Amino acid sequence: MTLPHERTRAVAQTYEFLGKLARNSNLPEEIRRDALHLLRHFPNQYDVTKAGANEERLSEVPHLFIDPVFSSSCV
Repeated sequence: MTLPHERTRAVAQTYEFLGKLARNSNLPEEIRRDALHLLRHFPNQYDVTKAGANEERLSEVPHLFIDPVFSSSCV
């Protein structure tokens, strides 16, 4: 089972990986273009940890049964 902080870290690392692909001039243009297109709509670390913080706050509200998907930390 993947924990929220593991999922958060994986999404942040995927964002970094897509950035590396987009900047790598040794790769075919199509790969770099696809990576850049995906990055335009992919959440960065700030976005994901912010969503995690919001989910954590909501999970503390009585009578709301919410299991956070993301975490406020990548650790």
